[in-house]
Amino acid sequence: MSLLQRSLAAVWHPCTQMKQHETLPLLAIARGEGAWLIDSEGKRYLDAVSSWWVNLFGHCNPHINQRLREQLDKLEHVMLAGFTHEPVVALSEKLSALTGGVLGHAFYASDGASATEIALKMSLHYWRNLGRSDKNRFVCLAGSYHGETVGALAVTDIALFRDAYAPLVRSADTVPSPDWRQARDGETRVDVARRAAAGLEAWLEAHHTTTAALIVEPLVQCATGMAMYDAEYLRLARALCDRYQVHLIADEIAVGCGRTGTFFACEQAGIWPDFLCLSKGISGGYLPLSLVLSRDAIYQAFYADEVSRGFLHSHSYTGNPLACSAALATLELFERDEVLTNNRTRARLMKDAADNIVTHSAVHHLRQHGMILAFDVPSAAPGFARRFAEHALQQGVLLRPIGNTVYWMPPYIVEAADIETLAQASMSALQHALDVTKY
Repeated sequence: MSLLQRSLAAVWHPCTQMKQHETLPLLAIARGEGAWLIDSEGKRYLDAVSSWWVNLFGHCNPHINQRLREQLDKLEHVMLAGFTHEPVVALSEKLSALTGGVLGHAFYASDGASATEIALKMSLHYWRNLGRSDKNRFVCLAGSYHGETVGALAVTDIALFRDAYAPLVRSADTVPSPDWRQARDGETRVDVARRAAAGLEAWLEAHHTTTAALIVEPLVQCATGMAMYDAEYLRLARALCDRYQVHLIADEIAVGCGRTGTFFACEQAGIWPDFLCLSKGISGGYLPLSLVLSRDAIYQAFYADEVSRGFLHSHSYTGNPLACSAALATLELFERDEVLTNNRTRARLMKDAADNIVTHSAVHHLRQHGMILAFDVPSAAPGFARRFAEHALQQGVLLRPIGNTVYWMPPYIVEAADIETLAQASMSALQHALDVTKY
């Protein structure tokens, strides 16, 4: 039995209608090398989506590999309740320092949805500890996505993910998205941000007494189709949350770690949230790791003699030394290789490479924040994403459109030739996906 047959017989693959694999074969990957994946037959594929947005510095990165080997000979894991170790302490210190000490006391988990759950629970529990248990609701942006566990689904506004589990979910309220594609005639991106912020202001004025927190993905709402918005919205949201005593949770799980051009996306607005969630790229795409940074005033609200006032949340692999070592190696690469500076050059190359695509009559709303570039194909017939992805793979490029939105999110080591390959494959896949007679 082949590996593909064994996988279909034994593995339930994520975010997948498994019946589709009757006609859409799985791809068996044997190894990775830099920005490329290599299948069992030796064919190479440019990983243009960073393996679900996690890989920052390429597959089998020598520096991260070495740091993991060193840690393997010291300590693979120890529970973090009642114990500590150098990698988790050093990582927490470095991340706090990157916020100028505004955020600290990192709380660890393994995946992004868990980080969302932690931030939501911390916010609600904070208000309870302050005697304000009525502040127990959450508000999110229209079209938001923050994970697929039950608490995270509550602040996810994508029906495909949420509605099947409605009996389990206490849905949050939504406010207008500042998505700049919604600009009216004569409006700028800043105007759209201000209009959305006005909607948030009206909502908070009416509901702040029962609202614990607003949760946002700063600058880019990824899973809803790479909806991008101006940093002005974050500045206004921060001010409104302060005025109405509502926490601001920044979900930087996908947009943090340099994706939007700064290490934290919030930096572009000159603000800090009350909670900041990280996952995906923080370990360089090596090992499951997520965390929540919080303000000291929040930490102090849990610091008490009564056990019930503590944050009684845990995961077995919280603060795993190997995952923390991978994250430390990732941060070392940012420092050593001037990644943010060099990414500005890569981002310009990506924009230049997309110039031919944007002239296509079917393409709308080409947009970019740092190392995330996207465009929409609103007129495409149903099944566009699958047709596009299949043809791109035939061209040796891994791309997974979200509905009718095509996006590029490559590792930070892509070279000019890789970006040109990406652009050429995208144009070819676009032409084939639009011509439904070929399918």
